[in-house]
Amino acid sequence: MDKKKLLLATAIAGVAGIPSLLSSQVYAADAEVNYAEADNWLCRPDNPRACAVDLTTTIVNADGSTRLETFTARPDAPVDCFYVYPTVSLDSTPNSDMIAGPEEMNVVRSQFARLGSECRTFAPLYRQVTLTALRANLGGGTQAVAPDREMGYQDVVNAWRYYLEHHNEGRGVILVGHSQGSGVLSRLIINEIEGKDVQQQIISAMLLGATAQVPTDAQVGGTFKHMPVCETGDQTGCIVSYVSFRDKIPPPANSLFGRNGQGSSAICTNPAQLAHGHHELHAYMSNAAAEGFSSNAQSPWVSGNASITTPFVSVPGLISGECVNNGQFSYLKVTVNADPSDPRTDSISGDVMNADGSVNEGWGLHLIDANVAMGDLVALAGRQARAWLAR
Repeated sequence: MDKKKLLLATAIAGVAGIPSLLSSQVYAADAEVNYAEADNWLCRPDNPRACAVDLTTTIVNADGSTRLETFTARPDAPVDCFYVYPTVSLDSTPNSDMIAGPEEMNVVRSQFARLGSECRTFAPLYRQVTLTALRANLGGGTQAVAPDREMGYQDVVNAWRYYLEHHNEGRGVILVGHSQGSGVLSRLIINEIEGKDVQQQIISAMLLGATAQVPTDAQVGGTFKHMPVCETGDQTGCIVSYVSFRDKIPPPANSLFGRNGQGSSAICTNPAQLAHGHHELHAYMSNAAAEGFSSNAQSPWVSGNASITTPFVSVPGLISGECVNNGQFSYLKVTVNADPSDPRTDSISGDVMNADGSVNEGWGLHLIDANVAMGDLVALAGRQARAWLAR
């Protein structure tokens, strides 16, 4: 397996090219980041940066007809969203700097900016463990300097504390993360939120692309001691989490994602309003090729039609999902409801590819965990926010 290619694909999946907006802040490894500086945030209401992007979508219906959907942010939303992004930094050092490159900007557009229709958006830059460090680690190589995992976590803690003191003002908050970001947020919940007064302000925590555990046949316990798994769309103070795999390519025995524990199961909540069973997913798929090494190429969205040029594409009825537990793994099973008789595409890209062109089955649809259900996550955020405000 080409692990370098795999990890780089994970970082850049489903994102389009956005020019870098460089921060002037450079910090020594032992220096505390000053989150009063707006440039140390990818998104903040007074400097939206990565969240102030074009999210226009072409909706492609099964009959091949299309229409445009525009996006409008809601800067005066009554609740907030706080996002920690996944492993994306292409910096050559074990930990990233505090300069926002295209990779950080792009992943915000793919995974977070759309939530701005339901909440004010906050996304701190942090000195995460880079792809360079992860490649060296998984490749069995040695590093002159090991990555400092506490550095990135402490950055997020400091950003969270700054946000609470200077921006929150008692508002409800939705936590959003993916992959490394979900791991950081999980620690933040355990150490800074659960059992403290601020827990009452947590509308939900959407922790995608990482595995959190809950005791088998229970809804609370395991990774989180107080916050339960979300079971209904009106429930608040709870956890939304899943990892995604194709219906025809379930997790192999060596997969890192969705693995059940001894007496516990990986949390899987269907983002389609937390419904049980098999339900349509409201996807927002990127319409641009990912940079560098990536997934398999996307086939044309519709035949016999002009090329689609919007940043995103939505395909009603094409993609559906269901949480399944096969004993060893618990995950969101994603089905493409192909119809060869209609002009719309019968496939979606998103697999991690090995060097020989084969699919790396162990990573599932990690590259598009957020994309396959972005519309559902936005709708769920709005529903949970309204429930929290009405409590």
